[in-house]
Amino acid sequence: MYMSELLLDYIEHLEVEGGRSARTAANYALYLERFVEFTNDITVDKITSEVVRKYRLWLNRYKNNNNDELATITQNYHLIALRGFLGYLSKRDIVSLAPNKVELPKTSRKQVTFLHYDEVERLLSQIDTSSEVGLRDKAVVELLFSSGLRVSELVNLNRDHINTKRREFMVRGKGQKDRPIFISENAASHIDDYLATRLDNLPPLFLSYSRNNIISNSGDYRRLTARSIQRLINRYSRLAGITKHVSPHTMRHSFATDLLMNGADIRSVQGMLGHSNISTTQVYTHVTDQHLREVYEKFHSETSDDN
Repeated sequence: MYMSELLLDYIEHLEVEGGRSARTAANYALYLERFVEFTNDITVDKITSEVVRKYRLWLNRYKNNNNDELATITQNYHLIALRGFLGYLSKRDIVSLAPNKVELPKTSRKQVTFLHYDEVERLLSQIDTSSEVGLRDKAVVELLFSSGLRVSELVNLNRDHINTKRREFMVRGKGQKDRPIFISENAASHIDDYLATRLDNLPPLFLSYSRNNIISNSGDYRRLTARSIQRLINRYSRLAGITKHVSPHTMRHSFATDLLMNGADIRSVQGMLGHSNISTTQVYTHVTDQHLREVYEKFHSETSDDN
């Protein structure tokens, strides 16, 4: 069978049985269509280690219409998609290359940008809460830092999703996996303050007050967007004199780093972030190296110099 004949089945399998989002499925489709383009749509039994080797070389030399090359991590995504496709064929007993024959290139560990606790406080201090917009912004930033939510998860929250009394609720993250979210007393208090000013009964937890965002494409009335959250965090971080690039994901990094530096174990942090693989969480361990030195200096015994 030709690869193109099985591609649609695999993408549908990703969404239905695999529980992947439509966006992830679309990305996998793009990556696999590039493999179809490279091989000129060969039959799947003709996919060999040599074909994959040549494909990796092709990806490494690939340039788009703007003459931009593919980053190593993007090349990895292409190979991950191919490996997933081959695993799907194996489950269906369709003869092709074994998925473990597709090896991923090594990538350097990415740098993590995070805010220290005092920087988070400086950012929060720049938010004027004398208006409904300011109350909303304070609640957004407090919630991001205290929960570790992804911005996509935060913007999809409705009022009835969150319990500020228990300060605990469930969220459905990547891969349609549910995980518990815990929030601080400050975050709960600021959310309550914001909601108390609202005179509407609209479902979204956070509203947009932009004239250009009366009704979104999805039909959600005035729901705050991820892009708007990016802008508001940029604005307040600049006002706070923070020179590093700060994004909604920086707040998630800050949440994880704060937990680790205060003694949380990495498995617990993994669960709170919703990472399916511990290796994803381990990206945070190198930012706590300074904390490890402090632990060493505090607890390690010195030998006597009298011998």
